[in-house]
Amino acid sequence: ETVAAISDKQESLRGTMRLVGGMTVCLYVFPALLAEVRRVHPQLDLKITVGSAERSIAMLRAGAGDLGLLTLPVEATDLVAVPVLQEELLLVTYPTHPLAKKRQVAPSDLNRESFILFETGSITRRIVEQFFMRERIEAEIVMETENVEIIKAMVRHGLGISIIPWQAAAADVRTKQLFCTRIAGQGLYRETGWLYPKMSRLPRMVTEVIKVFDAVRPN
Repeated sequence: ETVAAISDKQESLRGTMRLVGGMTVCLYVFPALLAEVRRVHPQLDLKITVGSAERSIAMLRAGAGDLGLLTLPVEATDLVAVPVLQEELLLVTYPTHPLAKKRQVAPSDLNRESFILFETGSITRRIVEQFFMRERIEAEIVMETENVEIIKAMVRHGLGISIIPWQAAAADVRTKQLFCTRIAGQGLYRETGWLYPKMSRLPRMVTEVIKVFDAVRPN
């Protein structure tokens, strides 16, 4: 069902919708989603909070957030998690880095490289660390942050390399500010999903935002 069809069939929502999500979601997913939500429901007041998974979950539990879009898995029996996106994690370097000149980057090529990664404890960091352990890569972690824009800025200035979602790197790759590649023989992915409190019936605002997301997701 298209966004236009949703709009035609139901009158515009009124009220306040409180969305929570991580930095990458707020930068690369929410803008397009919220533009469509505002078009379909112009009288809906949208409030966005960006924060760690722990903060977002706490807000949902406290009633300070209605709906979250977070990296999964989330172990919380009082919340419902619905996977909706799978993002590939790719190696990013500055264009003059020696790895940018290789036709194929193997896991062994990453040994003893300087890395700028997402913060310790995050699910994305856990995926990368499991990859390092599996391939016995000794990586030097020179910096960690929850902000993917900071990661990219540091990589662009030659302070290290990173592994981040493709969506976060795409614009910089197109402008040749970053080089991006898959690691040979590796499929690194992270899953993102809706998170909301368990209840007998979801509020209409929540179901409508999820409907709009389903309509714009192919973009």
